[in-house]
Amino acid sequence: MKRKIALLRGINVGGKRKIIMADLKTLCQKLDWHNVQTYIQSGNIIFESNANNTTLEKVLENTIKEQYGFDVPVIVINAEKLQAEMLKNPFYADKANSKRLYITFLKDKPTAKKLEKIAKYNYEPDKFELINKSIFIYCEGKYHLSKLNTTFFEKKLGVIATTRNWKTVLKLVMLSKLNYNEC
Repeated sequence: MKRKIALLRGINVGGKRKIIMADLKTLCQKLDWHNVQTYIQSGNIIFESNANNTTLEKVLENTIKEQYGFDVPVIVINAEKLQAEMLKNPFYADKANSKRLYITFLKDKPTAKKLEKIAKYNYEPDKFELINKSIFIYCEGKYHLSKLNTTFFEKKLGVIATTRNWKTVLKLVMLSKLNYNEC
């Protein structure tokens, strides 16, 4: 079975769209996902499955809608692909700047026209670079004050997105490498 990571968009933020991680884990196990574990309250699930990522996304989105009554976009990425994407970060110079790094994950690949248009935006000193379906972000200040947030990319690119800080991405990669029995 392949190790995968599901990233949920916008849960447990400001007391809204609340999902308890233990309940989410149980819900995923009922979907026949294997060796399920969650990481922090923002909706990160590490699991094993041979199913297609798009199918897994739709099944979890529909199940959450039925169970909780609200929509939650889900992005599923293979653990190996996440590790490979992480290594492409153009802004990672050293551990000292890692607190300024973020990755926005896109559910779908944007159109060429939208990609061309977004490349013209410049919000220095904050920077971004899109590689495949990952947007690497460097924020000089605080992320929540940056124009380069998830909503900006969703609106400009016309696709669903979710963002994780560098520390979370590193932890997800590390957890996805562990043998389930080691956890």
